[in-house]
Amino acid sequence: MVAVKTPLMAIHFDPTNLSAAMVGDKHGLTQQEVADSQPAAFEALSGFKQSVEKDDYGFPHLPFKTKLIKEIKAYAKSVAGKYDTVCVVGIGGSALGAWALDCGLRGPHPVQKAFSTKNPRLVILDNVDPGFIHSALESMNPAKTLVVPIAKSGATAETMSVFLIVHDWLHAKLGGSKAAGRIAVVTSENTGELKEFAVKYKLVTFHIPKNVGGRFSVLTAVGLVPAALAGLDISAVCKGAAEMTRLCWLENLEENVALKSALLHWLIWTKKKKSIQVAFPYANRLWGAAFWFRQLWAESLGKVKKDKKRVFNVGQTPIAALGATDQHSQVQLYREGPNDKVYSFWAVGKWSESGKIPKAKTGYASFDYLAGQSLSKLIDVERLATAASLTLAQRPNCTFTLDKLDAWHLGALLQMFEFQTAFVGRMLEIDAFDQPGVELGKKFTFALMGREGYDEYKSEYEAYEARRAGVKL
Repeated sequence: MVAVKTPLMAIHFDPTNLSAAMVGDKHGLTQQEVADSQPAAFEALSGFKQSVEKDDYGFPHLPFKTKLIKEIKAYAKSVAGKYDTVCVVGIGGSALGAWALDCGLRGPHPVQKAFSTKNPRLVILDNVDPGFIHSALESMNPAKTLVVPIAKSGATAETMSVFLIVHDWLHAKLGGSKAAGRIAVVTSENTGELKEFAVKYKLVTFHIPKNVGGRFSVLTAVGLVPAALAGLDISAVCKGAAEMTRLCWLENLEENVALKSALLHWLIWTKKKKSIQVAFPYANRLWGAAFWFRQLWAESLGKVKKDKKRVFNVGQTPIAALGATDQHSQVQLYREGPNDKVYSFWAVGKWSESGKIPKAKTGYASFDYLAGQSLSKLIDVERLATAASLTLAQRPNCTFTLDKLDAWHLGALLQMFEFQTAFVGRMLEIDAFDQPGVELGKKFTFALMGREGYDEYKSEYEAYEARRAGVKL
């Protein structure tokens, strides 16, 4: 087990059930396989560090941006008490980070305590489903809503369309000057029409660094502005991430949990053909982080890879499952279906609430063995039992454990997964920071919605539709 410890933080990584000794040579890793592959891990560390030092990639620097953190906190303080709803308008990396932080630190909806101006709720408009947007607007009071449109490019069709609706809603209800005071824009500093819009209407604006992509942007204004406005401790989040960053540069697999887990996940994926990874948090508060991780892993590592002789597809499909809930919906498949998956359990060491079960006996055997115990014990036992069950079916699995779930640990966990992803990208010899696979769909959308300059994509789409018209099954 790898344990990363500081006076305030401990994150443990237990890879035991990835070993051949536990799940067999066909599905698990031998000590020799791991030892032989360690140079690849250290090459990945060195190569990524060089790229960061050249300023190619900026996420490792984010926890140390104290000026930005202070500016965001100052803004949040200046508007505190004036709203009971923070409405984020964004999609993908412009929404999932804020959700991961809010869900992790305040709990998933609807179990958060009643929202008010002292405890504003977070409403995330991350889709263009018209019924969803209509219902969201009906649920919010414009006089008590602060809107945060987030788009690095400033041109995302989904975000811009919804923002136009929300902007019009604010104007109609409040008038132009008051509406402007209810908007804080997060976008690029020198490019994009959302930035131009913000300047024109004199809107408060925070900027996204050019060298930080959306899925790595949780510790930029993308995640920190909504989090601060919702009352979360963004300083503690960034301090945890800063400590994790320090550890992620260590050339020691027993201290660098991101590098160790990257190496083992890369090996289990490529050598043992586990083309699916199940992120399996046993905590509802980590459910948002699981969806954030799903995008991080899929968009970073699902790529077309080319060499001199061939073109081939690389990628491990991430799935989010929730323990113990999904023991009753997915584990049947996981244990007896195709052995093409690796399972990453996420656990909490010390729960903030124990969930004591009453001691009184009922006379029913199926009830009484639980009497006097706790939900915290039960959910931990459920996880251990599931891991054992999968292991005995030769299904490789590992466990990440946070000593506790607070702002410090959550910041560290998110940063650790970002480093892990970057390291695996290096080991796969791909660019983990681009996303060419989503661009054609965006261009087709622009063309079909009538945006100027995209006629060639409209023609390409029409050719595709013509092909469809001639096909029957």
